[in-house]
Order: sequence, then structure tokens, then C-alpha cells
Amino acid sequence: MSQYQNSSNRATHDINHSRFLVDGRGLSKVFGTLTAVSPLDITIKAGERVALVGPSGSGKSTILYILAGLIPPDSGDLFLDSKSTVGLQPGRELSESVGLIRQQLDLVPQLPVVQNVLAGRLGKWGLLRSLVSLFSARERDSVLATLSKLGIADKIDEPTSQLSGGEQQRVAIARLMLQAPKIILADEPVSSLDPARADEILRLLTGLADDIGGVMVASLHAPDLIREHFTRVIGLREGVLQFDIPSEELMPSVLEALYDLDQQPIPIS
Repeated sequence: MSQYQNSSNRATHDINHSRFLVDGRGLSKVFGTLTAVSPLDITIKAGERVALVGPSGSGKSTILYILAGLIPPDSGDLFLDSKSTVGLQPGRELSESVGLIRQQLDLVPQLPVVQNVLAGRLGKWGLLRSLVSLFSARERDSVLATLSKLGIADKIDEPTSQLSGGEQQRVAIARLMLQAPKIILADEPVSSLDPARADEILRLLTGLADDIGGVMVASLHAPDLIREHFTRVIGLREGVLQFDIPSEELMPSVLEALYDLDQQPIPIS
């Protein structure tokens, strides 16, 4: 059995939170009568890249939103970059540590690319300074350099709505690069992409995490991409942890069993 298999049962006393960039213990979330996430532990060290897999409604997005500070857990303790999230606001107080890319990208379509990218500074600077910075040559140069790394420097002044879907994803990544969080979260970042484009986007995101010396946590379904780009994979079903294993142990039979809601338990060797 993998060393990760029983990670949810670890004792929580005498914890050194500085060992982990993400350290959640006993996290749970209930919406009305629906248990979205049953109590679980999730700890992630710098350099790790963790994939969340599971059927729809398994709790993947809820976990990401808890880690991003967008929704509070109903139980448990969460430390991000050694800091307790109790009482922290998801804006400025968390932006230096956490960045989230959602499926809808959260871009403002009518704004030019440069302004959408500079939104990565909002959490650190506040709205007024971010707007003033739009007229700063130094900040524009910073955006231009970031877009150049992604191959879309020529789009800097174009309305974001005129860009292709792939180009808009790069704008969202550029925004994240400017934010430079230690913890990168991505909710289904490649769900609508062909295999080649999906591989490219994941290389950009994992490369950013490596450059920062941080971690990446993403929800996705493709086993080949998971084994190529991630070091760990966490399987969820109906909000319950099913396995937490090294990505090289993710066999097709394991995923098939995870998505077969009638099969118990999941066959982990």
C-alpha cells in the first residue's frame, strides 16, 4: 500500500505547520443537507504538484475554494504558507500566498489585456493603486515581459473579448504570474482543450509553480496528463477521500473504479 494511502488518519498533535505550504486538518463542508467534503487532511510540501480526481460532485471544486479562502470550512484547521486562515480575507491577505484560476477565467472581456493582467496586483495593492499603475511605464513593461513569455505580447492593448480561448487562458496565466503566489490552484484548467493545448497549459502552470518554489493543486481527469505533470493524485468520491497516492501509481483500473459509483473499495495495491 502506498505511503500516502492513509494520510487522512494522521494524528494532528505536535504539528509543525512550517513543513507544509498547504496544511489542512479535518476540513469539511456541508451545503444544506449535502455533505460536499467529509472531514479530511491535506498537506502539501513545496515542490509538490497535486491532482484532484473524481466524479462530478465529488468535492474537488469545494476543496479548491476552501484552499483559496473563498468559502470557509465548517470544521478543521487550515494553514497556508504557515499562516492560519482564521479571520483572513480572500483578497489582499491571501493574495501573496494563493492564486486561483477557475474554469471561467474571471477576465473582464471589455477591458484590454494589460488591465486584466494587472488585476493580479489588486490583492497586494488595492484597487486605487492598481488603476493608477495602468499609467506606469514600469508596470506596463512588466506586463509586456510576462506576455512575451507566453507568446502574446502583441495582444497587450487588444480587448480581451477579441482573443481566442487559448489566448484568454494565457492572459489568466499572465495575471497569475504577476501575482506570483506560492500556492497555485486550478479548477478544471484544461477541460475544454485538445490534448496538445492541455499539455501546453499544464506545462505553463507547473513551470510557474516550479519557478516560484511553490505548489500546484488542480482538478482534472486525464490520467496521462496527471502522470506527466503531477507528483501526487488525490481521489475523491461524494466528498470522501478514496486515495492519496504518487501519480505513477495511478493505473487505469484505479480511475475506472473511482468513477464506478457501485464499486467499493477502490483497488489500490
